[in-house]
Amino acid sequence: MQYKRPLFHIVKRKDPPWYASAGIRLLAVLCALLVCAAVTIILTKEDPMSVFSTVVQGAVGTKRRIWTLLQNSAILLCISLAVTPAFRMQFWNVGGEGQVLMGALATAGCMLKLGNKVPAPVLYPVLFLASMMAGAVWAFVPALFKALWKTNETLSTLMLNYIATQLVAYYVVLWENPKGSGTVGVIHSDTNAGWLPVLLGQKYLANILIVLAVLVFLTIYLNTTKHGYELSVVGESERTAKYLGINVTKVILRTASLSGALCGLAGLLMVAGTDHTITTSLAGGRGFTAVMVSWMSHFDPIMMVITCLFIVFLERGSGEIATVLQLNTSFSDTLTGIILFFLIGCEFFIHYRIVRSGKAENKEVSHV
Repeated sequence: MQYKRPLFHIVKRKDPPWYASAGIRLLAVLCALLVCAAVTIILTKEDPMSVFSTVVQGAVGTKRRIWTLLQNSAILLCISLAVTPAFRMQFWNVGGEGQVLMGALATAGCMLKLGNKVPAPVLYPVLFLASMMAGAVWAFVPALFKALWKTNETLSTLMLNYIATQLVAYYVVLWENPKGSGTVGVIHSDTNAGWLPVLLGQKYLANILIVLAVLVFLTIYLNTTKHGYELSVVGESERTAKYLGINVTKVILRTASLSGALCGLAGLLMVAGTDHTITTSLAGGRGFTAVMVSWMSHFDPIMMVITCLFIVFLERGSGEIATVLQLNTSFSDTLTGIILFFLIGCEFFIHYRIVRSGKAENKEVSHV
């Protein structure tokens, strides 16, 4: 039997220095912009520079847009941080969407039932506790099945998203105001009971500060605590963890519950901090986007800040294209997809390199 070795083969890189990784990502962005410019010219005949300037204007063109960008980035960051402990443990929690909805549902229920009946110093702790417990329970169930019976957590967390959506749909009909509207309406629009306070004249600042606190907490938790070490060991090898005396079942349940609790907190921030209502589309796909953010950032909480800002910048800016240039939203989504494709693809070149095989490897080799 004769065969010829390939001309090229893939070699894993040693951990590249930060500036090399940054350079590859910057080159990927530049290549993506060139492709976007070509697509713009071919499909729309528009000046690419006018399209790019519209994206920037749509994202950060005014003070209000800047605050909206920061707010949306904070929510996405919160969910991305939430799923990261589970991912570091190799527990693939793709149920962030459902856990966010359950946290939002618990928040809305407490606001409706207790909003005008208990003082704010009592109401706010109840909201935080209820939302985080609801999200934690929604993540605890698949974690329990995983720990006891080795079930596939990807499927179970994904299926729980649909159950959470239908539960929210049920309560929206139950709480709809006015009756027959199909929506809950703005909760306590007259008294603002349960709404997060406006700080320094900015209604989104409370959300941003809470997410920053979560960022600091999770960075310390993952990198300096015993729990963070244990979940990393479990993610590397359950056998090694057991050999070191780590209770694997306890770590799985604890980490998944923490992940769900932080997703539930994100649900509270949406209901009590921004939307002041609840719908089945409240999460808006952020639970799935957070998976991409966490992976692209290599589970590093600090890198997630930059990634979230960039993704939301693209989303907010590309939406302006449809309004200003009167192009349909599919075109703006195409540009966003091209940029994300290059960013995700460049991760291959950060960790691997393509090398030409040696002359000896190109010769035909005979095996009996």
